[in-house]
Amino acid sequence: MSPIDRIAHANRWRDRSLAEKATLGLGLLALALGLPAWPTGPVILAVASLAAIGGAGVPWRAWAWTLAGPLGFVLTGAATLLIEIGPDGVALAPHGVEAAAALTLRSLAAMSGLLCLAVTTPATDLVAATRRLGVPEEITEIALLTHRFLFLLADTALAMDAAQASRLGHVGVRRRIRSAGILAANLLPRALDRARRLETGLAARGWTGGGLAVLSRRRPVSPAGLAAVLATLAAVAAIGWIAR
Repeated sequence: MSPIDRIAHANRWRDRSLAEKATLGLGLLALALGLPAWPTGPVILAVASLAAIGGAGVPWRAWAWTLAGPLGFVLTGAATLLIEIGPDGVALAPHGVEAAAALTLRSLAAMSGLLCLAVTTPATDLVAATRRLGVPEEITEIALLTHRFLFLLADTALAMDAAQASRLGHVGVRRRIRSAGILAANLLPRALDRARRLETGLAARGWTGGGLAVLSRRRPVSPAGLAAVLATLAAVAAIGWIAR
């Protein structure tokens, strides 16, 4: 089980209605995309962090680690806005700093809204909800199997890395580079083998594509909780609207 899955199963909002959590997370995502990056971005980031840490009880270190995961991609994209290539070579782009800052703020705000939903809701609940909404079973099954396979792949990579470290494969830069190459070369065959065994296991249980059963219990919507979520989104939207 991945760290995000463990948090999603153990947080204080585990038994809250998915409608409330989805309204908050997806609402913050929509506001981050539709409103100005400043000052809406920092406000959305603060609201999502407060909801995850203060409301759901997610450890702040785990929340920071979750946000830091995609941050490298955001900063890489923002760096491309800082420069431009012209007839005279490479130079700083006009208003590049403002554009890069806006992109970073907007991306962080959007990620925080989506991750607020991810760390408070297990994948099985999301799959069950998409089925109730009428999403074709084939799509939900592929999503669930892909989710499972990605974390099997990550577990395999971590196990191989730990085995290399125990054999002093990380001592020195040259050994570390060599170990990384060996890991990359052997990871795909092992991952394909795990996927093949997963397919064999499903076939042995009689699965023919009819639908993977997941354990998920529907939880009633709290009117007070939903009202608080809508009020929070309205306040954030008002801040963004005034700043336009």
